[in-house]
Amino acid sequence: MRLSTEQATVIRQTAAEVFGDEVDVWLFGSRVDDSKRGGDIDLLLSPVRLDAQQQLLCKIRFLSRLERRLGERKVDVVIEAPGDTRPIVRIAHQTGVRL
Repeated sequence: MRLSTEQATVIRQTAAEVFGDEVDVWLFGSRVDDSKRGGDIDLLLSPVRLDAQQQLLCKIRFLSRLERRLGERKVDVVIEAPGDTRPIVRIAHQTGVRL
């Protein structure tokens, strides 16, 4: 996994602040592969039930706080809803690492 312990902690803490303590956070994509270099930070967040508007507001708040804490980085966030069957969610769970 190509995140420092400090970066992973900041991501988890920020997600908990914005989405609640029960949010699950998964890192997936190129940052999971130690043999690769660079790349954005791909995150899957699985919060307790939120409606679409709440998800959008929380996502914006999360990305804003994360940028202040980690610096300017390319971060992609996917928010998982209960029963979500999108391929990106399945891939994140299959290949990702839970933070």
